[in-house]
Formats: sequence, structure tokens, C-alpha cells
Amino acid sequence: MTITNNVTRFLDARKVVYTAHELPVEKLGAVEAARHMGVSPGLVFKTIVIVREKKKPLLAVVPGQNVVDLKFLAAFLSEKKVSLPTEREAEQLTGLQAGGISPLALINKGFQVVIDSAAEGYDQIYISGGQRGLNILLPVNDLAKLTNARFGNISREE
Repeated sequence: MTITNNVTRFLDARKVVYTAHELPVEKLGAVEAARHMGVSPGLVFKTIVIVREKKKPLLAVVPGQNVVDLKFLAAFLSEKKVSLPTEREAEQLTGLQAGGISPLALINKGFQVVIDSAAEGYDQIYISGGQRGLNILLPVNDLAKLTNARFGNISREE
């Protein structure tokens, strides 16, 4: 039985072709999720909440083995400074549990989305399905269109 939630219903309603992958429900990082699914960690993207001065936080979607480069992201956004909230703050800002934060689950919440340009090298990528234990494989173009995202060089290898 495949998990059904607001994200899968949203994708179904928009006739987006995707594949849902169930994982253990404990908090897994993107690299561990890739290992469970038997795919390259570069295909599994994680969503990182970013705090800005005097503006709504945004979501950075980056390859699992990378970290958000705050200087690259600030320059891309023409901001002086951006920062990472604590895990608890990220959960409070999004209303989602860490490990389940997804740009698709936050579509109507006003979050700007920036996807690392590495995603443009793939037809499809994996992202969180909006809850722990669910990853979604979907076309990069559909993700960008649905979230009104921009692509930018915003991460670096850890």
C-alpha cells in the first residue's frame, strides 16, 4: 500500500507522473535515503529552510551529499545575509517535521523555492514527499513549475 498524503493528492490532481518510495519513518538524511532506495545520492535532493532578514524564509533544494553555501545563496538572491535556522525553528517555520520538509507540501504557504542547478542535469530527482518515510521521484521541470522555483548554483560538497 502506497502512502497517500496531501503531496501525492496534489500531484495526482495536476496529473504529474511521479513514483512514491516508502522508507523507514525515522529521520533519514538524503544520503541514507539514497542508500535505502539503491540510487545515487546525487539524485536525492533535500529541502533546507533558509532564514532571511525581514523577509519570509525560503526553501533551498540541494543534492543530498551537498550543503547549502550561504554566501552563494545570498549572492544569488541579492541579499546581504541568509542563515540556517535550528532544526526546531525550521519545523516551526514550516509546520513540517525535519526529514519531511518538502517544497510540494508548502506550495500555498508563500515560500520562495531555489533549486540547485545540479538538478538541471537530471530528468527526474527524488525529494521529500512531505512526511518522514516518503520520497517522491518526479521530473525536475514539473517540480520547478509547480513550486515556481528558480535554479541557481547554491550548494557545495560537504
